Amino acid sequence: MLTGLSETFSVLALVGFSVVALWLLARPKARMAVLMPAPRLLTLAAAATALWCAALAQFGPGSSQAFVVQTLRDLAMLGWLSATFWSPAAPMSRPLRLILRMLITIAALALVLGAVAHWYAGAEAEPWMAPTLILAAMIVAVGGLLIVDSGVRHAGAGLRMPVMAVAGGFAMLWAYELNVQLIGAMTGKRAATLIQLLPAVALLTLPTYVVSAMDIGRERMRLSRTAATRTLILIGGAAYLIVIGLTGAIARVIGGDYAELAQAASLVVALGAGGLLIVSARVRAWLSVMITKHFFEHRYDYRTEWTRFTATLGQGVKGDEGEEDRNLYRRVAKALAELTGSPGALLMLPTAGGRFAVAEQWHWPVDVDVGGDDRTLSLRSAFMLQETRHIVDLDAQRRGTGGGGHAAGEDLAIPDWLIADTRAWVVVPILHFQRMIAVVVLHRPPVSPALDWEDLDVLRIAGQQAASYLAESQSQEALSEARRFDEFNRRFAFIMHDIKNLASQIGLLARNAERHADKPEFRADMVETLKISAGRLSDLLVRLAPRARGAAAEAGRVLIEPILNDIAAEARSRRALFVGCQAGLAVWADAASVRQIVQHLVANAIDASAADAAVQVVAVSEQGRARIDVIDQGSGMTRAFIRDELFKPFVSTKDGGFGLGAFEALNIAQALGGAIDVESEPGQGSSFTLWLPLADAGIDAETPMMKVASQ
Repeated sequence: MLTGLSETFSVLALVGFSVVALWLLARPKARMAVLMPAPRLLTLAAAATALWCAALAQFGPGSSQAFVVQTLRDLAMLGWLSATFWSPAAPMSRPLRLILRMLITIAALALVLGAVAHWYAGAEAEPWMAPTLILAAMIVAVGGLLIVDSGVRHAGAGLRMPVMAVAGGFAMLWAYELNVQLIGAMTGKRAATLIQLLPAVALLTLPTYVVSAMDIGRERMRLSRTAATRTLILIGGAAYLIVIGLTGAIARVIGGDYAELAQAASLVVALGAGGLLIVSARVRAWLSVMITKHFFEHRYDYRTEWTRFTATLGQGVKGDEGEEDRNLYRRVAKALAELTGSPGALLMLPTAGGRFAVAEQWHWPVDVDVGGDDRTLSLRSAFMLQETRHIVDLDAQRRGTGGGGHAAGEDLAIPDWLIADTRAWVVVPILHFQRMIAVVVLHRPPVSPALDWEDLDVLRIAGQQAASYLAESQSQEALSEARRFDEFNRRFAFIMHDIKNLASQIGLLARNAERHADKPEFRADMVETLKISAGRLSDLLVRLAPRARGAAAEAGRVLIEPILNDIAAEARSRRALFVGCQAGLAVWADAASVRQIVQHLVANAIDASAADAAVQVVAVSEQGRARIDVIDQGSGMTRAFIRDELFKPFVSTKDGGFGLGAFEALNIAQALGGAIDVESEPGQGSSFTLWLPLADAGIDAETPMMKVASQ
């Protein structure tokens, strides 16, 4: 039954390949040349395959006559491969050229020898001729597979789909024939069933010739990373089985119990290698790097990586616990880490003082203090990263060899804590146009290859994409704050109503004074009422103070001591201030803005302190800048509140407070070229430090202090 089925498949394959050969021959040569580098050689290969199918039908698969015609088929197929891969579009290496010449020579000799032997000896030649032809067919099959694999792998980007399809058909036929002969060699018996199915396999390759003759597939075909990786795994499994079979066959020839020992040893090795891949992340990472390095033209599958990167930045991405991750900063850190295979990342954001501090992390070890003062980039570090726009390879920085796009010896002012932490691998500045809005530090992956131009380009482009998301998010936050300010402006109507009531009350008091000014009781009540009204008006005026410097404000040399003395005199009715100022200390600013900042800080310090607690104001020059400290002994603040809420509008710890004092003071200070630092602990009071540019750069820090205590 199997023999009859084999004959049927042989006849069908004969008819099919004959029709395809005639069709290819009838196609216009110019049109075929668009799809095929050598259309006439392909026609010859189809005709030779049809002749081989006729030999299978006439003499049966596995006969020496069929092997003789098979050598003719192999010659035609090798000729087409030579014309396809021995060209400028798909260059063939010198070793492959030698292999191809050797294969053509072996096939030609086998054809001539087999034809001559059967011509003179007839059926008597088959017993001694068949092994020779089988060996020649195996050599040609192995060599043909090498040529197809190397040609497709190295020139796949320059080949069109019909070419890839025909080469794949050749490889499938050779691989099947080689598998049949290897099984026979290992078992010592002919695989009769597989040999009888050979015409069916030939029939399966027929569609590849049909594709080559049609005007489809003009686009280039590329194998996906997933398909290529799985193919490599299957090839590895097949190679393992072949090695097991060959080892057993050799052991049986030697004799003894070596066969079982060899197979057991091979099984132990295979299980050990598989277990190592499953358990060790480092081994898996190393294998992935090796496959990418040696089997693919580019390290990254850009379509897959960019799709995942964009999806991670998007709102619909699921977090580690299966819920949507609303934290954009954490998503940015995660997206850049996954792009490079890093197990974790830190994201740093600018602080009020111009430094960059760790604000968010993704899968970074828990010993990193997010928001800690010791995990920052200095002003100089941030400036260098923004100006040079370099992606920093920290390993190269540790070796002092440059890398990451910067030259050796170039000082990027990377902080010591990053250099000392060997887990930190790469520093990626997130730049939006010319402004650096964040910095990402990537954790070292299990296998960290040296950064090359492809890594730098990918990280640079990904950083720009992430920067656009962050900039849009920040713009949305700014728009939200603007809307809240608009809502806040509408509340002024209520404040104006209070002012109107106060004005009416004072007017009534003035009218009554004309009639009752001579009464002691009225005068006492009037004084008390005026004090209360003045206090309420002062509070309202503070709330209605300008939120930024006026357009007419101009910077100049401003002495600090008179401003502090005036503020102490104004606050005398509420609290005695202890003021200390370095003699002659002057800043480059406008006096109204400096006064407004210090007034805000002093008012907050008084409000935060108990009635009998002292408030100190100390001004000195330090590190080339003026430093004004406002120190209270109040309830203090947590680090989280300072980092997340203190300098945000509409956030206040006071009952009925609008939360605009610290926000306004910081904006004015930054407009003057200064900054505000805060040190505070719950229950231990707070210290606000205002930094302003000095007007006299040469002032002596050791100038005696003059202390003024308000009465």
